[in-house]
Amino acid sequence: MNTFKVSAQETSNNNIVKFEVNQFITKHQSFEFNNIDDAKASPLAQQLFYLPFVKKVYLSSNFVAVERYNIVEWSDVQDEVSEQIEAYLNDGGVVVEETAAPKKVPVTVYAESTPNPSVMKFVANKKIVTALFEFTSIDDAKLSPLATELFHFPFVKSIFIDENYVSITKYDIAEWEDITIELREYIKNYIEQGKDIMLANAAETLKKSSQQLDSHFDTLDDTSKEIINILEEYVKPAVASDGGNIQFISYDADTKNVSVMLQGACSGCPSSTYTLKSGIENMLKEMLPGKIEMVEAING
Repeated sequence: MNTFKVSAQETSNNNIVKFEVNQFITKHQSFEFNNIDDAKASPLAQQLFYLPFVKKVYLSSNFVAVERYNIVEWSDVQDEVSEQIEAYLNDGGVVVEETAAPKKVPVTVYAESTPNPSVMKFVANKKIVTALFEFTSIDDAKLSPLATELFHFPFVKSIFIDENYVSITKYDIAEWEDITIELREYIKNYIEQGKDIMLANAAETLKKSSQQLDSHFDTLDDTSKEIINILEEYVKPAVASDGGNIQFISYDADTKNVSVMLQGACSGCPSSTYTLKSGIENMLKEMLPGKIEMVEAING
């Protein structure tokens, strides 16, 4: 069984702290409870209301947000609350009873074209995964019930899923104008029904959980760490908005070559070679003078 890990995150409202969980705890539904009576359908929320400073509890896909009364500061109690939620979940505690009525947040999904004419991005108004995943065949997609279903469409070539969107690469047999509405509706209905996007153990199995990624990062040399930090800060947000991702693979200190993998809309995109050379390679050469000779995509 997968171990739950909980980490406290500040929000723009200093009375509210978000306790992020490393897996989904509701079926893409949200619940809001104002007091212990209100929280009858959620044993987890009821337990939190026993803490005298808890004013409101909000449950969503992969987090618990708690609003406090002013009798305490979050800095004094958030670690304790984090540990309490983590222990409760790892003990098999029930988050929400099946009969509970979710807070009505309609699911919207819109289609967005990308620089890659073979790829369309389908964006949801809620978080659907906690890590990014790419699948290039139905065999490959065993850990994702949604990707498995989408591969039943004959024109779906590959699938990339990130925080709140699904990027689909199509085969040339179909035109986007003929299939976009069908795919958008399918994804929207799938999320609305609260079905699993990924199996609970997917991130751990594919070595993509935050803990595993952090452990791997710690084993790298300093230049590799610097490259990853630059990609995370300057490159990934831009390519994510285009429905793709660039993943660091390796750095060779002798040849000064950086290898990356292009994913989602970046894979096979006509403009990605230009972006790689004129954008990313130049940026790394400038920010790490004397350490970078070339950036190459192992699949581009």
